[in-house]
Amino acid sequence: MGIAKRSRFAWCLTGSGHFLEESIALAQRLPALDLFLSDAAEEVLPIYGIKLDELRPRFAPGFRLVRDKTASAVPVGMLYDDVYHTVVVAPATSNTVAKCVVGISDSLPTNMFAQAGKLGIPGIVFACDTEPVVVTKSPHDWVTLRPRRLELDNVERLRAIDWCQVVCSPAELEAALASRLQALSLAWNTSSS
Repeated sequence: MGIAKRSRFAWCLTGSGHFLEESIALAQRLPALDLFLSDAAEEVLPIYGIKLDELRPRFAPGFRLVRDKTASAVPVGMLYDDVYHTVVVAPATSNTVAKCVVGISDSLPTNMFAQAGKLGIPGIVFACDTEPVVVTKSPHDWVTLRPRRLELDNVERLRAIDWCQVVCSPAELEAALASRLQALSLAWNTSSS
């Protein structure tokens, strides 16, 4: 395949707009990253003013955009080729979190999460519904959400899954990524795209 073993981040976008721009801004700063989109992410990105054809120039050279266009999530096979050292799901909808908790792998992000765990590849999940009150930016305004006990319990259950680190804010996501970079002897990408 021509790619060094465990040399890349796999960043999965779901259908969440919660801190979407902030998540993408952090992803842009990572070296050697591929972006995996669920069908829902492809729907949500333009709603938040992000066009797919404008993503590539934002990232470091070698960046790949992987879309969920196969029923069996064929791109997950890159995990078996030992390409990725870390799988990030950020931001993760409550739907994605619930699926990950019960082992449903029916989208590219949920498949990436499940298979990474089975292969012992560390995962970082930025869960959206983590507090009794969540203030988030919708496409047109700020809204206040009140996650149900079900969503909050699922986040706690997700924390118990092997190879999974759950973060609850952009600051926690940045800290988890910084820690992962340090463990891998890598640095943030400081070049401007």
